[in-house]
Amino acid sequence: MIVEFRAEAFRWDARSDAWFFVAVPADLSAEIREIPRIPRGFGATRVQATIGSTTWRTSIFPDAGRGAYVLPLKRAVRDAERVFEGDEVTVRLEVLDG
Repeated sequence: MIVEFRAEAFRWDARSDAWFFVAVPADLSAEIREIPRIPRGFGATRVQATIGSTTWRTSIFPDAGRGAYVLPLKRAVRDAERVFEGDEVTVRLEVLDG
């Protein structure tokens, strides 16, 4: 399954570290949840993500508060694509589990 969407980068402060994410839209998250797959820790689903010209492999995680999956944006991706908190980005996700 391959999906593309636009979403705003947001910051989540955990202890002394700041983590950045984008939320997968609720309708796409629901479709991804329906894919049969082997359960992984924290409900993670393996994906290949692309923003701009940067592609990387990671996992998306369910966020109960948003009712959607969230995609972590590591520093190397944010730096390469000049993504800052509040920026709207286009994300291409290929779900690798399933």
